[in-house]
Parts: sequence; C-alpha cells; structure tokens
Amino acid sequence: MTIKSGPRNLITDVDGLSVGNASDNKVKSGTTVILCDSPATAAVKVLGGAPGTRETDLLQPHNTVEAINALVLSGGSAFGLDAASGAQAALREMGIGFEVGTHRIPIVPAAILFDMLNGGDKEWGRYPPYRELGYDAVQVASRDFKIGTVGAGTGATAAGLKGGLGSASSFLESGTTIGALVAVNALGSVTVGKSKHFWAAPFEIGDEFGGLGLPHPLPADAVEVRTKFNDAAREGNTTIGVIATDLILTKAQAKRLAIAAHDGFTRAIWPSHTPFDGDLVFALATGASGRTPEVAEFIDLCAIAASTMSRAVARGVHAAVPADNDPYPVWRSRL
Repeated sequence: MTIKSGPRNLITDVDGLSVGNASDNKVKSGTTVILCDSPATAAVKVLGGAPGTRETDLLQPHNTVEAINALVLSGGSAFGLDAASGAQAALREMGIGFEVGTHRIPIVPAAILFDMLNGGDKEWGRYPPYRELGYDAVQVASRDFKIGTVGAGTGATAAGLKGGLGSASSFLESGTTIGALVAVNALGSVTVGKSKHFWAAPFEIGDEFGGLGLPHPLPADAVEVRTKFNDAAREGNTTIGVIATDLILTKAQAKRLAIAAHDGFTRAIWPSHTPFDGDLVFALATGASGRTPEVAEFIDLCAIAASTMSRAVARGVHAAVPADNDPYPVWRSRL
C-alpha cells in the first residue's frame, strides 16, 4: 500500500474539519479546538492512568447522542476544562448545537494535559484564562493552522525536550483520508536515547520531521527507559490527541479507530500510557466521503491511524520553538 501525506499534512486534510489555536505565552499554556462543519460521529479511548476529561461518557457507543460539534484539547490541568465552556459559548452564538426543543446545545467533549510546572506564570487570580482561550480558538479556526509551540502544545514537554502540538495526514489508495492532531506532553521520551532520532522514524514521509531515520547502530542508551522522573518538571504529563477520517463510521467503529491510534503513541513515545499520563485519543468520522468502509479497508484504516498518529507526535516536537523559562530545550538544539 502506498501512503502519501495530504496537501497540508494536517488533520484538516480530512474534509469537514477546521482547527483553531489560542495561546497565553505568559501563562505558557493554551487551547486547541477542532470544529466539525457538520455534526460528526465520535468516540474516545483513555489508556493513561491520570486523565482529565469532559463530556466523554456520551461518546460511548450505547449512549444516545450520535454526533458532536467540536472537540477541545487544552493545557491547564483541570482548570483547562473551562476551555470547552468558551468553545461552547462561541458555537451557541453561531446557532450550532444539538437541537432540544427550542434550544441548541453545542456538544463539545474535551481533554486536558498538565502543564502547570513549565516556567509560566500561573498566578492568574480568581479565574484561569481557559474559557476565553476556548472562545478565541473557535474564532480563528481554519483549514490551515500552525503546529509546535501553539494552542494546547504551548507549554508541553516530553522527557528531555520541549513538546508541542503536532499534526499529520495520510491519503490512502482507496481515496480515504485520515488525519491526526496531538498535544505531546509525555512522561516518556520521543527520541531514541538522547539522540536526535525520533522513535517514529520508520513512518516518516519525506523529511517531515528531519528525515534522519533511525540511528545505525543504535546508541547504547537506546534501551534505557527515559522519563521525567529525575527532572523538576516530572509532574507535567499527558498526551492527548484526535484521529479523524472522512469515512462514514458507527460509534463502535470510531471507538475501534481510537484504540488503534493509541498504537501510534506507543510507536512514538517510550514509555507511554503510564500511571502518570492521562493519555487519550478521540476519534472523529466526518462522513464527507460518503463511503462506508469494507472490512479489509477498515483494518487498513486502523493501521494507518497508528502510523499517522506517530508522525503527528514527532512533528509536534520537531516544530517546537524556545521561550523564556523553558524547563527543557527544543529538539533543534540537538542538531
């Protein structure tokens, strides 16, 4: 199977999606909103031991609401869940939401990561900034958006390196598009030992995150488990992401897609899914292609979901830029 990236190499290569980012550089945190042009089928899978979420119960296949209007990824730990309220307010102003009588209620599940100890000023007074960040992110949502030190990736870190917001897309021979968006804030490492080589290297398309491949031979420290546990910033963890396709999927199929996309975490971050990460993947099916996958195509879709998510993880760290008081250097400092 030949896999190509989409024209943007972003999740928005999947028809029916746009993404907005809002950041507070003083706080060193931010919010990312994924908007659905039309309500999209969604699911979620949590595999980390320390998640923070909102409105995820309704995504279970046996529950009533079939589709959502937006997703929110945010920094700020539990404070960041306020970002979904801001996004919801913006969508309500637009007349978007689940129709209940005379009311429209925007359905906006959310997940957060912990970036409270990253050198930013968290003395924000009575109310944190995340509600306004969520509102602002909706206002700037577009098919084109930046990755790296922006949105939910503004203050993200990984073991030994600054993290970031990453995205990637894959275009399959069948005509299907799949895309990933991820805020990389992992307890574990995204590189092979202390080298500049990404664990995700086997899946790289072109030189989208440096084109370095895997090191030959592998460095002696490649088998050493590297985490933040020896660092002052060890409490700052959790990788949260979205996998999306333009196929028509049921909620159960979307959940299976979210499960498969977690393999992308394990191929790009070692270790992942720890008790101190809240690792989570949302799945979205916009149905814009008008097609329902056959069994064999769905298996391929799940496999490519994992490779696309791996690439998004590496691209987020690769694109990070330095800022004042960063606890870790950016990946480019290793060149």
